[in-house]
Amino acid sequence: MRIKTLLLFLALILLPGRMGAQKVRMMYGDTSRVGVPYAKDPHVVNFKGRYLMYHSIPPKKGDPNSGWNIGIAASSDLVNWTKVGEITPAPNAEYEKKGLCAPGALVKDGKVHLFYQTYGNGKKDAICHAVSEDGIHFERNATNPIFSPTGDWNCGRAIDAEVCEFEGRYFLYFATRDKDYKIQMQGVAVAPGNTTFNREDWVQAADSSILYPVYPWEGQCIEGASIAKKGKKLFMFYAGAYNNAPQQVGVAESRDGIVWKRLSEEPFLPNGKPGEWNSSESGHPHIFTDVDGRTYLFYQGNNDHGKTWFITQEEVFWKKGKPYLKK
Repeated sequence: MRIKTLLLFLALILLPGRMGAQKVRMMYGDTSRVGVPYAKDPHVVNFKGRYLMYHSIPPKKGDPNSGWNIGIAASSDLVNWTKVGEITPAPNAEYEKKGLCAPGALVKDGKVHLFYQTYGNGKKDAICHAVSEDGIHFERNATNPIFSPTGDWNCGRAIDAEVCEFEGRYFLYFATRDKDYKIQMQGVAVAPGNTTFNREDWVQAADSSILYPVYPWEGQCIEGASIAKKGKKLFMFYAGAYNNAPQQVGVAESRDGIVWKRLSEEPFLPNGKPGEWNSSESGHPHIFTDVDGRTYLFYQGNNDHGKTWFITQEEVFWKKGKPYLKK
């Protein structure tokens, strides 16, 4: 498996570009945990002169009690990444002792605010918050967990946090499941513009799912929402179907952050063809908007049904207010 993974990496690091040039594709996988590339759920910020990518890393090989944790990688060009840290359960943080993962981040007032989920608690998994001066070392919010959904339409679980500011409020997008714990779907909560992101600031903004799987390619799951702001609209890049089903990426738009309309009945970014590096899935998207306004779609993929996981990215372009990828 290690030889196969190495050959895959070497084959993919340089891909043919237009006019015979070579286009470098980002292919990142953390090998420190299980000995093969394994990194999921990317989220990137531009912070203090470099890019930081937060992502999920699996339990250590031979130590299942280490749980899922969060890895941190740094880059100067969005292509070449170096691991610079890990976020592991905080001492005395009972709520995350089994694990934490699926990070979402934003830069506010010169600090990185990290939103993440607990892991291993089933229906009791919830969203947490931490803050950092350097993007590496984080202080937990004393009110953690900061959010769990209520209502008969869901099971009480909240994962895959995405927080963004829009029209003077902060929107927290999360994935949850139905009461039978089968269907994964999207929900949303809001907090005022002067929020400290404490638990008491968040109010659930809808008493039903704001995006529920309906198309065949979405299967029984919509998760991993990530938001781009363009003009007076929000665009949600989301993952449809469970991992390796295959999972693929779709896009929806909204004018108020609560009511959403899909741009297409088909995936915006499908999984790869047989033999390609992402034939098992193109999943869990993160749409990163850089300080210059350019947008990049980070996502995870593999071709071995989850034995390995790579993270890559490609630039997203916009025409008449709609996103597209160059072929």
